[in-house]
Amino acid sequence: MTAFPVTERRAYPARERDIHRADPRDRVGPRPDRRPGRPSDHAPGSAGPAGPSRRATHGLDAFTFFIANLQTGFGPFLAVYFTQQKWTQSDIGLALTVGSLVSLLGQMPGGAFVDASRSKRFAAGFSAFWVGASAVMLAALPTYLVVMLAMAIHSAASCVLTPAIAAISIGLVGHARAGERLGRNASFSAIGNALGAAGMGAIGYYFSNDAVFYLAGLLVIPALMSLSFIPSGRTAGPGRGARAPVAREAEEKEAGGFAVLLKNRALLCFAACMVLFFLANAAMLPLVGSVMTLRASETATALVAACIMVPQAVLALTAPFVGRLAQSWGRKPLLVIGFAALPIRGLLFAFVNDPYLMVAIQVFDGISASVLGVMVPLIVSDVTRGTGRFNTALGAVGTGMGIGAALSTALAGYMADALGSHTAFLGLALVGAAGFVLVLLIMPETRRPNQDET
Repeated sequence: MTAFPVTERRAYPARERDIHRADPRDRVGPRPDRRPGRPSDHAPGSAGPAGPSRRATHGLDAFTFFIANLQTGFGPFLAVYFTQQKWTQSDIGLALTVGSLVSLLGQMPGGAFVDASRSKRFAAGFSAFWVGASAVMLAALPTYLVVMLAMAIHSAASCVLTPAIAAISIGLVGHARAGERLGRNASFSAIGNALGAAGMGAIGYYFSNDAVFYLAGLLVIPALMSLSFIPSGRTAGPGRGARAPVAREAEEKEAGGFAVLLKNRALLCFAACMVLFFLANAAMLPLVGSVMTLRASETATALVAACIMVPQAVLALTAPFVGRLAQSWGRKPLLVIGFAALPIRGLLFAFVNDPYLMVAIQVFDGISASVLGVMVPLIVSDVTRGTGRFNTALGAVGTGMGIGAALSTALAGYMADALGSHTAFLGLALVGAAGFVLVLLIMPETRRPNQDET
């Protein structure tokens, strides 16, 4: 019998077997049977999914910037505009209340709409268009019914816009770099808020207050143009056939309905902490404004403006750094720092009388804003991963934050009238300290050990 020689087969290590080797068929496009996310879809030696293109990155930067500019018009400029239109204080309060109620009630439906939407980019563009349209409605037809409708449209569209931006951001870069991307969002948003306030203030001063809202409407155009630079979620970048990992996950079959959120212990703990934070935080700046008006009436407006600008400056400078630290340190250490800054700020306000020092104390507000601006969407993304309910959960946390903020102003007003501003600041600091303790005791670390690999 003739013995055939046995061909020796070399055993390759697992990592070496997975290295992509050139295949002429790849020149005509990706193979239809290739599973997305495998190492062959990335650059050789890459440990994770390829990053987004510069075009997509800068497009999201610009979209976040212009949206912040646009939303600035719906801040303090609303009260000024309504007053110029000879509205009574009760009518102004009712219009603002309509917007607040729709915003509070629309958080979870807005998030659910984004979850159900196959294209997060379309959801973002659709809501941005209606935010701009509501601004034009306010300027063109400032009648009672039109204003109420415009306020409701603006609040409802904003409830969709915020989770849509978060979903696009995480879908663009993946979980491994989500912190850095969200920090970059917060930085560009803060810059947009600051420049928007300055530009709209100048336009309102030199032209008219209704010009502010026409400008806000026009800002939708560059915002939508910026959005067009972002991939629809079908590709990870130019010329790649792989889908972005989180965009792919968002399209997975949902693992349960709303009940899955009620059973999520980490999500419930985080929501409880955020309610306490906003219960302490929301009324603090208005209370500072009242105190400054009594102590330095001639410069109170400028000082309050400075109190708004200081946290925005801190946020713009530190948010990208916070995003990077979230990947190396984890979520909880940074969350502890953000919550600790709030009671410290309240205690300092209670014992400092100099208005200029009170402006400097607002640095602590910037620290909290920088941390939470990154941590809220990032932690919600961590704890809802694989459920298909990220945006709904983000809306639920936003509802809790809104409830805390609404109760905060009533609580602080009662304490200030009955016991004085000193006691009111101490009371808010005590609530903030309770939130800090709650984070320490019940909030788990949500960053997964293998987060950088997915």
